[in-house]
Amino acid sequence: RFRIAGCSDSDGEDMYVLDGEEKWYADFTNKKGVEPLPSFIDHISYVEGTYESAESKQQTCRQNLKLRRKAMK
Repeated sequence: RFRIAGCSDSDGEDMYVLDGEEKWYADFTNKKGVEPLPSFIDHISYVEGTYESAESKQQTCRQNLKLRRKAMK
């Protein structure tokens, strides 16, 4: 299992993947976590607060992005 996370000025990504399959991702447009698993398999649920944590990490990512741009100039 691994996590993919990143951001830009206008967009962001935060998802968990297992064996090449998306298990959970943050839908920042609709402000919720999404578990895109088909109904015929055992459903994996993430703990409450996972989406809120992803939002917080996006804010930190954008702050770090601004700092890195400033440092590169």
